[in-house]
Amino acid sequence: MLLDTASLYFRAYFGVPDSVKAPDGTPVNAVRGLLDFIDRLVKDHRPDELVACMDADWRPQWRVDLIPSYKAHRVAEERETGPDQEEVPDTLSPQVPVIEAVLDALGIARVGVEGYEADDVIGTFTARAKGPVDIVTGDRDLYQLVDDARGVLVLYPLKGVGTLQVTDEAWLREKYGVDGRGYADLALLRGDPSDGLPGVPGIGEKTAAKLLAEFGDLAGIMAAVDDPKAKLTPSQRRRLDESRPYVEVAPTVVRVAADVPLPDVEVAVPRAPRDAEALEALAARWGLGGSLQRLLTTLAE
Repeated sequence: MLLDTASLYFRAYFGVPDSVKAPDGTPVNAVRGLLDFIDRLVKDHRPDELVACMDADWRPQWRVDLIPSYKAHRVAEERETGPDQEEVPDTLSPQVPVIEAVLDALGIARVGVEGYEADDVIGTFTARAKGPVDIVTGDRDLYQLVDDARGVLVLYPLKGVGTLQVTDEAWLREKYGVDGRGYADLALLRGDPSDGLPGVPGIGEKTAAKLLAEFGDLAGIMAAVDDPKAKLTPSQRRRLDESRPYVEVAPTVVRVAADVPLPDVEVAVPRAPRDAEALEALAARWGLGGSLQRLLTTLAE
């Protein structure tokens, strides 16, 4: 089970009231909400291995170099060195180091790799997996990893993590008309304002799905642009032709990496805390109470 950790703690932050606070009055709604999420996921799905995948770089420069608008609207502060500062709610930022410390004390593998997003870490773990993989994320970009033959599913939270949309290839075909492999091509053609991806003007989701059904993949569509006999409207042909510079670089930006240099970590679900003393201190300092106790009980089982 691979957790898109930031996606989940953002959901916890907005789903749990900020009246949930530490003894000193600091909000810990994201911390406790995430612990409740992990408890439910482990209880319901019983994974053998669990990795909390992190954004060491939420907006990698190599993606920005190819498409400068990539996530540009989310930049709170540009930095000369290291990743730009992402716009994050004031009371969430201080909770992230607490989340990291609690995961480490629990012994839940936490992996972020410099220069890569959590999506890329997830993509690489998935590529290396020998057995089935459950990816838990509120980010539809990861639908591209769904693969029935390999048992790769995306569990997409609809309400907390108690109600999950189990995304397999049948669901993708019914919803979008593509399988996992085709989802990245669909996404880059239609664009994604939330990630600053412009897409091809005039080609929305339904048209993109039709073109992919007709021509197979992005390469097939672009080959059809050069084939006067291909079934493209004059408008589609012109817009795709004008968008060649974008179409040439977008696959590298949209597709998750599968070759991230992952550290050597213990990914087995911990039965007992790695550092019980540190965990006890964190629980007292941040008032983690029942959320932490429930997770410890579930892990021990």
